[in-house]
Amino acid sequence: MTNRNSTSADNGISLWRNARLATLDPSRNGLGIIESGAIAVKDGRIVFVGSESELPSNLIAEAEAIDCEGRWITPGLIDGHTHLVFGGNRAMEFEMRLNGASYEEIAKAGGGIVSSVRDTRTKSEDELVAEALPRLDTLLAEGVSTIEIKSGYGLNIDTELKMLRVARRLETLRPVRVLTSYLAAHATPAEYKGRNADYIADVVLPGMERAHHEKLVDAVDGFCEGIAFSVEEMRVVFDKAKALGLPIKLHAEQLSNLHGAELAASYGALSADHLEYLDEAGAKALATSGTVAVLLPGAFYALRETKLPPMQALRDTGADIALATDCNPGTSPLTSLLLTMNMGATLFRMTVDECLTATTRNAAKALGILAETGTLEVGKAADLAIWNIERPAELVYRIGFNPLHARIFKGRTI
Repeated sequence: MTNRNSTSADNGISLWRNARLATLDPSRNGLGIIESGAIAVKDGRIVFVGSESELPSNLIAEAEAIDCEGRWITPGLIDGHTHLVFGGNRAMEFEMRLNGASYEEIAKAGGGIVSSVRDTRTKSEDELVAEALPRLDTLLAEGVSTIEIKSGYGLNIDTELKMLRVARRLETLRPVRVLTSYLAAHATPAEYKGRNADYIADVVLPGMERAHHEKLVDAVDGFCEGIAFSVEEMRVVFDKAKALGLPIKLHAEQLSNLHGAELAASYGALSADHLEYLDEAGAKALATSGTVAVLLPGAFYALRETKLPPMQALRDTGADIALATDCNPGTSPLTSLLLTMNMGATLFRMTVDECLTATTRNAAKALGILAETGTLEVGKAADLAIWNIERPAELVYRIGFNPLHARIFKGRTI
């Protein structure tokens, strides 16, 4: 895939008609389905979405029409939690685990996050771009229009900023919207072992200032867990983010319940992610604050977890639920949002409507960009995915099959 785009009616109106629409418009029921629908686009923005019978005559007269031949159109998919930029891979330790090696044995052999940090630190920006592009292209080929990319494999200021610069560059090389998250509070590097407070003071906080000054960061993230950072330590990070005016996200309740989700909610976080050990109080806190619960079935699958996220509590409290790949080299080497939806349904018992909402409207909310994308509504960016399917359930049902017909990004056919 290249960044050379074709476009319909560059200076006029493009009209996709004879389509079935899953608009995800919250004012409509379910997926916001419109049979015999049409979408008109001008200057990269949706100017009409509805039934063909309601098309204004001037749009019909002025537009260059594309016959969708009854295909389905959804919003472009959104992968709202990835670690897409990293050096190397961890296939060796995957193989070691399959052969019975323990976590300690893998660590002694140079595996684990230490290996990803080492490889990411030693790679140049150009090398990291080259390694990230195939992963990004795989996602784009499945109809993804927006992706979040985290730092977190540098664990020193220069490498954390290098990762963010690479993420920004990817947006210039491919037709995609990239949101970045500063995740220096991902783990404590070996040189700061046992000194979390010093690491936060020396690296995380000043690195955040530099990332903000250089306009490299859209949100601040962290890992609140027994093997990472405590609630109290994350509060220091969040206070700094708040002072800089940066939105907040948090990896929380993946391996235990430290009440990180409640902390995130108390700061009005965009999202809290993983959440296998979330309790009812945490679910209520997320719903009350509007913080999106981002579930990551790829990591659940790869780690052979058995503790399911509290799906019913999230539903009962009215919390918004998103799904993402969590693409990373160690615990979720996954580059398929379609497979992620299938995992959400199969492993977490999510419905078709929940899975599609989780990778469009709710994913946009989890990134703070719902006003821009995530639904098919007038005024929003024309990010569309056109599918060769008979019903939306096929996007969740199939495994290892990609029915994408075309991807439209900001009104341009890719």
